[in-house]
Amino acid sequence: MKKQERLKKKYEFKKVYKLGNSYADRYLVMYLLPSNQKYNRLGVSVSKKVGKSVIRNRVKRLIKEAFRKNAGKLDKGFDIVIIARARSIEACYDDIKRSILKLCKKAGILKE
Repeated sequence: MKKQERLKKKYEFKKVYKLGNSYADRYLVMYLLPSNQKYNRLGVSVSKKVGKSVIRNRVKRLIKEAFRKNAGKLDKGFDIVIIARARSIEACYDDIKRSILKLCKKAGILKE
């Protein structure tokens, strides 16, 4: 992911939490806020409740990769924050991918 396509700052996350809409399923919670940019920006949050650093980083990698591979299927111009739930430890790549696509479909940003 390019630097411009990431949410990194605390105030960016807070803005999405406060003004955006949330969608949830078994593994993930997604916050979505329309922006005026020509690309989507992604922020990933994994709490210490999920596990130790190795597990948290694995879950982050799965989420980022699933989002990257399916970015072409999504409408552009959104700030997206994805929060991993504790159950995401059990999830494999396909589970995370399905979860992201399901949440995007719920939100109405899936092109298909």
